[in-house]
Amino acid sequence: MRTLRVRRPAASLSPAFDLAYVRTGPRTSTPVVVIPGGPGLGSIRPYRSLRRHAATGGLDIIMVEHRGVGSSRRGLDGRALPQSAMWVSDVVDDIAAVLDHEGADQAFIAGSSYGSYLAGAFGARHPGRVAGMLLDSALQSAEDIALERQLIRSLFWDEDAPYSEAVHALRTSAAQDRQLLDVIRAAYEIGGEALLRPLLHNRLRRRGPAWQALALYSARDESIIRIPGHYDFSTVGAIGYRELGYGAPLDGLPLDPARTYSRLAHRFPSFAGESFDLPAAVRTFDWPLALIVGRRDIRTPPAIAQRVANTAPDAALIMIENGHSALDTHPIAFLNAVRKLVRGEHAALAQLAQRFDELPRRGASVALSRALTAAARLEQAVLG
Repeated sequence: MRTLRVRRPAASLSPAFDLAYVRTGPRTSTPVVVIPGGPGLGSIRPYRSLRRHAATGGLDIIMVEHRGVGSSRRGLDGRALPQSAMWVSDVVDDIAAVLDHEGADQAFIAGSSYGSYLAGAFGARHPGRVAGMLLDSALQSAEDIALERQLIRSLFWDEDAPYSEAVHALRTSAAQDRQLLDVIRAAYEIGGEALLRPLLHNRLRRRGPAWQALALYSARDESIIRIPGHYDFSTVGAIGYRELGYGAPLDGLPLDPARTYSRLAHRFPSFAGESFDLPAAVRTFDWPLALIVGRRDIRTPPAIAQRVANTAPDAALIMIENGHSALDTHPIAFLNAVRKLVRGEHAALAQLAQRFDELPRRGASVALSRALTAAARLEQAVLG
């Protein structure tokens, strides 16, 4: 593995800086650009294992360290890049600059969560450079918070919601909404009913180390501002608030996902509007488009991926037994979907859901899910 750099020229809002990226696996004329989520996730250090597996399977992978993150964090003057340098259009132009540097006219673009938004924006801005695209946990528009709210309340709050009785009992004040939603959403996404049921049972009895562990894992507050080399929200978070609506107004109803990032809003610019209309843009995406989404994905509900599949000219959707971001929580499934796309077999994905569900699960999130589920069941057995 080599870490290479492309010098990005100074623009009106951005100092000049060195953009870092890695390319691994056998060289081809059309590599795969993998874009992780965030905004703020690093591309180089956190995904070493993924790239090893990808290379073993014959994939030519490029991962670009997002401006403001990790090895692309500082300008040539040694200072951290400012929030004013953080715009989606500049980030996708960074990706195009790496392809220029590598002599690749086209690439397969595979993005997860926030990375899927960047993938779509790349397609809208540089359509001639896309050989095919994979959207994992598709993020399309700030307005899709309405779908997120609807799904959350249909699961946890509405009268006939499967978990409403326990959640109603736990919500004693609106002030508790943020942690309550963070924990139950994370539990449902990473462990499903096997984790969420005993977790709620134990919390109602005022016990539960597993609850506290999930509260730390799922919080979006000062604790996530910077994890050197892995996560850097302090600068890149500006994109989330300015272009993706992370500081959306509360709607006044219980379990509002707009609370998730509310504690950090004072650090970032206000919403200025989206630079890309991706729901409209996907109608023009005439390349092979694959979508992968988890049935338990709450942060980017399956309805978004279904909408894209229904409107893009050549799209195929596979829904798997998973939560949010297969790249991070089921990487073997993610890589298999990429291989299908590269081989020109994306149309077959819709018939492969059961086979994908049977693929081995690896990674830190899988270990976390198993550990928390075991702990919650043990607590439930002790408490009765």
